[in-house]
Amino acid sequence: MAEDFTTISGDLPEPFRLLIRESVGSTNDEARQLAQAGAAEGLIVLAERQTAGRGRRGAAWFSPQGESLAFSVLLRPPEPKALWPRLALAAGLAVAEAVESFGLQAGIKWPNDVWIRHLKVAGILVEAGPDFAIVGIGINVKSTEFPQEVAEIATSLQIETGREIPLPEVLAAIIRHFSLRRSQIGDGFEELLAAVRLRCVLTGHRVSLITSNGPKSGVIEGIAPGGELLLRSESSVERLLQADEIRLLPT
Repeated sequence: MAEDFTTISGDLPEPFRLLIRESVGSTNDEARQLAQAGAAEGLIVLAERQTAGRGRRGAAWFSPQGESLAFSVLLRPPEPKALWPRLALAAGLAVAEAVESFGLQAGIKWPNDVWIRHLKVAGILVEAGPDFAIVGIGINVKSTEFPQEVAEIATSLQIETGREIPLPEVLAAIIRHFSLRRSQIGDGFEELLAAVRLRCVLTGHRVSLITSNGPKSGVIEGIAPGGELLLRSESSVERLLQADEIRLLPT
Protein backbone atom coordinates (compact mmCIF):
# COMPACT_ATOMS: atom_id res chain seq x y z
CA MET A 1 0.00 0.00 0.00
CA ALA A 2 1.36 3.38 -0.92
CA GLU A 3 0.61 4.77 2.52
CA ASP A 4 1.96 3.36 5.77
CA PHE A 5 -0.89 2.35 8.07
CA THR A 6 1.50 1.05 10.72
CA THR A 7 1.90 4.67 11.82
CA ILE A 8 -1.57 4.56 13.38
CA SER A 9 -1.66 0.96 14.63
CA GLY A 10 -0.38 1.85 18.07
CA ASP A 11 -2.80 4.74 18.42
CA LEU A 12 -6.02 2.84 17.79
CA PRO A 13 -8.22 2.49 20.90
CA GLU A 14 -8.68 -0.96 22.42
CA PRO A 15 -9.72 -3.48 21.22
CA PHE A 16 -9.28 -2.30 17.64
CA ARG A 17 -6.42 -3.70 15.61
CA LEU A 18 -5.61 -3.57 11.93
CA LEU A 19 -5.29 -6.40 9.42
CA ILE A 20 -4.29 -5.32 5.91
CA ARG A 21 -5.12 -7.48 2.92
CA GLU A 22 -3.55 -6.78 -0.46
CA SER A 23 -6.66 -7.79 -2.37
CA VAL A 24 -10.08 -9.14 -1.36
CA GLY A 25 -13.44 -9.50 -3.01
CA SER A 26 -15.26 -7.86 -0.13
CA THR A 27 -13.89 -6.80 3.24
CA ASN A 28 -17.22 -7.77 4.83
CA ASP A 29 -16.87 -11.31 3.47
CA GLU A 30 -13.26 -11.52 4.64
CA ALA A 31 -14.21 -10.30 8.12
CA ARG A 32 -17.09 -12.78 8.25
CA GLN A 33 -14.76 -15.68 7.51
CA LEU A 34 -12.37 -14.55 10.23
CA ALA A 35 -15.26 -14.12 12.67
CA GLN A 36 -16.46 -17.66 11.97
CA ALA A 37 -12.91 -18.85 12.63
CA GLY A 38 -13.02 -17.22 16.08
CA ALA A 39 -11.43 -13.80 15.56
CA ALA A 40 -11.98 -11.45 18.48
CA GLU A 41 -13.93 -8.20 18.56
CA GLY A 42 -12.22 -5.14 17.17
CA LEU A 43 -10.51 -6.64 14.12
CA ILE A 44 -10.37 -4.12 11.25
CA VAL A 45 -9.98 -5.72 7.82
CA LEU A 46 -8.59 -3.14 5.42
CA ALA A 47 -8.22 -3.87 1.72
CA GLU A 48 -5.60 -2.27 -0.49
CA ARG A 49 -7.76 -3.45 -3.38
CA GLN A 50 -11.40 -4.52 -3.14
CA THR A 51 -12.68 -6.24 -6.27
CA ALA A 52 -16.30 -6.91 -5.30
CA GLY A 53 -17.21 -4.27 -2.77
CA ARG A 54 -20.93 -3.84 -2.25
CA GLY A 55 -23.42 -1.56 -0.63
CA ARG A 56 -26.96 -2.29 0.46
CA ARG A 57 -29.06 -4.52 -1.82
CA GLY A 58 -25.80 -5.79 -3.36
CA ALA A 59 -25.09 -2.56 -5.23
CA ALA A 60 -21.47 -2.19 -6.36
CA TRP A 61 -19.30 0.23 -4.39
CA PHE A 62 -16.77 2.39 -6.26
CA SER A 63 -13.47 1.84 -4.44
CA PRO A 64 -10.38 2.82 -6.47
CA GLN A 65 -7.05 1.72 -5.05
CA GLY A 66 -5.16 4.45 -3.25
CA GLU A 67 -8.07 6.91 -3.43
CA SER A 68 -10.58 5.55 -0.93
CA LEU A 69 -10.85 3.51 2.23
CA ALA A 70 -12.66 0.17 2.22
CA PHE A 71 -12.66 -1.64 5.54
CA SER A 72 -14.80 -3.76 7.82
CA VAL A 73 -14.90 -3.93 11.60
CA LEU A 74 -15.71 -7.13 13.45
CA LEU A 75 -17.84 -6.66 16.56
CA ARG A 76 -19.26 -9.08 19.10
CA PRO A 77 -21.77 -6.76 20.76
CA PRO A 78 -22.92 -7.59 24.30
CA GLU A 79 -26.21 -5.80 23.68
CA PRO A 80 -29.33 -7.78 22.66
CA LYS A 81 -29.33 -8.66 18.98
CA ALA A 82 -32.50 -6.63 18.45
CA LEU A 83 -30.37 -3.52 19.04
CA TRP A 84 -27.64 -4.41 16.55
CA PRO A 85 -29.29 -2.55 13.62
CA ARG A 86 -28.42 0.62 15.56
CA LEU A 87 -24.80 -0.04 14.64
CA ALA A 88 -25.55 1.53 11.24
CA LEU A 89 -26.47 4.78 12.98
CA ALA A 90 -23.42 4.54 15.24
CA ALA A 91 -21.11 4.01 12.28
CA GLY A 92 -22.74 6.75 10.22
CA LEU A 93 -22.37 9.19 13.08
CA ALA A 94 -18.73 8.20 13.64
CA VAL A 95 -17.93 8.77 9.97
CA ALA A 96 -19.78 12.11 9.98
CA GLU A 97 -17.86 13.24 13.06
CA ALA A 98 -14.58 12.16 11.46
CA VAL A 99 -15.46 14.15 8.32
CA GLU A 100 -16.21 17.17 10.48
CA SER A 101 -12.79 16.87 12.13
CA PHE A 102 -11.31 17.87 8.76
CA GLY A 103 -13.25 21.13 8.75
CA LEU A 104 -16.30 20.04 6.77
CA GLN A 105 -20.01 19.89 7.55
CA ALA A 106 -21.45 16.39 7.27
CA GLY A 107 -24.99 15.09 7.07
CA ILE A 108 -26.44 11.64 7.67
CA LYS A 109 -28.91 10.13 5.23
CA TRP A 110 -30.69 7.58 7.43
CA PRO A 111 -29.59 4.99 8.06
CA ASN A 112 -26.24 4.45 6.42
CA ASP A 113 -24.96 7.18 4.08
CA VAL A 114 -22.86 10.22 4.91
CA TRP A 115 -23.27 13.32 2.80
CA ILE A 116 -21.44 16.56 2.22
CA ARG A 117 -23.55 19.19 0.46
CA HIS A 118 -26.14 16.54 -0.49
CA LEU A 119 -23.40 14.50 -2.17
CA LYS A 120 -22.46 11.04 -0.93
CA VAL A 121 -18.99 10.71 0.56
CA ALA A 122 -19.39 7.44 2.48
CA GLY A 123 -21.60 4.38 2.79
CA ILE A 124 -22.05 1.78 5.52
CA LEU A 125 -23.17 -1.84 5.33
CA VAL A 126 -23.92 -3.74 8.55
CA GLU A 127 -24.31 -7.51 8.37
CA ALA A 128 -24.98 -9.83 11.30
CA GLY A 129 -23.84 -13.37 12.03
CA PRO A 130 -24.99 -15.69 14.81
CA ASP A 131 -22.75 -14.09 17.44
CA PHE A 132 -21.05 -11.25 15.63
CA ALA A 133 -21.71 -8.18 13.50
CA ILE A 134 -19.66 -6.81 10.62
CA VAL A 135 -19.65 -3.06 9.99
CA GLY A 136 -18.38 -2.29 6.50
CA ILE A 137 -17.39 1.28 5.68
CA GLY A 138 -16.38 2.83 2.38
CA ILE A 139 -15.34 6.47 2.18
CA ASN A 140 -14.11 8.52 -0.76
CA VAL A 141 -10.93 10.28 0.34
CA LYS A 142 -8.72 11.27 -2.61
CA SER A 143 -10.97 10.67 -5.60
CA THR A 144 -11.35 13.61 -7.93
CA GLU A 145 -13.32 11.82 -10.67
CA PHE A 146 -16.13 9.28 -10.50
CA PRO A 147 -17.84 6.90 -12.95
CA GLN A 148 -20.56 8.53 -14.98
CA GLU A 149 -23.35 6.74 -13.13
CA VAL A 150 -22.40 8.34 -9.80
CA ALA A 151 -20.54 11.47 -10.91
CA GLU A 152 -23.46 13.78 -10.07
CA ILE A 153 -24.15 12.33 -6.63
CA ALA A 154 -20.69 11.57 -5.20
CA THR A 155 -17.88 13.58 -3.66
CA SER A 156 -14.67 13.05 -1.71
CA LEU A 157 -12.76 14.65 1.14
CA GLN A 158 -10.17 15.95 -1.30
CA ILE A 159 -12.79 17.62 -3.51
CA GLU A 160 -14.43 19.24 -0.51
CA THR A 161 -11.30 20.36 1.36
CA GLY A 162 -9.11 21.10 -1.64
CA ARG A 163 -6.24 19.16 -0.09
CA GLU A 164 -4.95 15.61 0.01
CA ILE A 165 -5.62 13.93 3.35
CA PRO A 166 -3.60 10.79 4.20
CA LEU A 167 -5.73 7.64 4.24
CA PRO A 168 -4.36 6.46 7.61
CA GLU A 169 -5.36 9.78 9.18
CA VAL A 170 -8.95 9.33 7.99
CA LEU A 171 -9.12 5.74 9.21
CA ALA A 172 -7.79 6.68 12.64
CA ALA A 173 -10.34 9.49 12.97
CA ILE A 174 -13.24 7.17 12.10
CA ILE A 175 -12.15 4.46 14.53
CA ARG A 176 -11.66 6.97 17.37
CA HIS A 177 -15.24 8.19 16.99
CA PHE A 178 -16.64 4.71 16.37
CA SER A 179 -15.00 3.44 19.56
CA LEU A 180 -17.35 5.71 21.53
CA ARG A 181 -20.47 5.51 19.39
CA ARG A 182 -20.61 1.70 19.05
CA SER A 183 -20.88 1.52 22.85
CA GLN A 184 -24.03 3.68 22.79
CA ILE A 185 -26.42 1.35 20.95
CA GLY A 186 -27.85 0.28 24.33
CA ASP A 187 -27.14 2.56 27.26
CA GLY A 188 -26.36 5.99 25.87
CA PHE A 189 -28.55 5.61 22.78
CA GLU A 190 -30.37 8.87 23.54
CA GLU A 191 -27.06 10.73 23.30
CA LEU A 192 -26.16 8.95 20.06
CA LEU A 193 -29.59 9.61 18.59
CA ALA A 194 -29.50 13.31 19.49
CA ALA A 195 -26.24 13.67 17.55
CA VAL A 196 -27.70 11.77 14.57
CA ARG A 197 -30.83 13.92 14.56
CA LEU A 198 -28.74 17.09 14.35
CA ARG A 199 -27.23 15.79 11.12
CA CYS A 200 -30.23 14.05 9.54
CA VAL A 201 -30.58 15.39 6.00
CA LEU A 202 -34.06 13.87 5.51
CA THR A 203 -35.98 15.59 8.32
CA GLY A 204 -38.61 17.99 7.01
CA HIS A 205 -38.24 16.81 3.42
CA ARG A 206 -40.63 14.98 1.16
CA VAL A 207 -39.23 11.62 0.05
CA SER A 208 -40.03 8.50 -1.89
CA LEU A 209 -38.77 5.14 -0.68
CA ILE A 210 -39.19 1.40 -0.93
CA THR A 211 -40.29 -0.69 2.06
CA SER A 212 -41.08 -4.37 2.51
CA ASN A 213 -44.71 -3.38 1.89
CA GLY A 214 -43.93 -1.61 -1.35
CA PRO A 215 -43.19 1.98 -2.40
CA LYS A 216 -44.22 4.86 -0.18
CA SER A 217 -43.89 8.62 -0.11
CA GLY A 218 -44.39 11.33 2.46
CA VAL A 219 -42.62 13.84 4.66
CA ILE A 220 -39.92 12.73 7.09
CA GLU A 221 -40.78 14.00 10.56
CA GLY A 222 -37.54 12.83 12.13
CA ILE A 223 -36.14 9.78 13.87
CA ALA A 224 -38.10 7.94 16.57
CA PRO A 225 -36.64 7.11 20.01
CA GLY A 226 -35.80 3.60 18.82
CA GLY A 227 -33.95 4.86 15.74
CA GLU A 228 -36.79 4.27 13.28
CA LEU A 229 -37.51 6.77 10.51
CA LEU A 230 -40.79 8.65 10.96
CA LEU A 231 -42.69 8.99 7.67
CA ARG A 232 -45.88 11.07 7.56
CA SER A 233 -48.19 10.15 4.72
CA GLU A 234 -51.64 11.54 4.06
CA SER A 235 -53.22 9.02 6.42
CA SER A 236 -50.75 8.32 9.21
CA VAL A 237 -47.23 8.46 10.65
CA GLU A 238 -45.26 5.26 10.18
CA ARG A 239 -42.14 4.08 11.95
CA LEU A 240 -39.83 2.47 9.42
CA LEU A 241 -37.20 0.03 10.60
CA GLN A 242 -35.81 -0.34 7.11
CA ALA A 243 -36.21 1.39 3.78
CA ASP A 244 -34.36 1.36 0.46
CA GLU A 245 -33.89 3.83 -2.37
CA ILE A 246 -34.75 6.85 -0.26
CA ARG A 247 -34.93 9.86 -2.55
CA LEU A 248 -35.56 13.49 -1.80
CA LEU A 249 -38.47 14.90 -3.81
CA PRO A 250 -38.96 18.48 -4.97
CA THR A 251 -41.04 20.48 -2.51
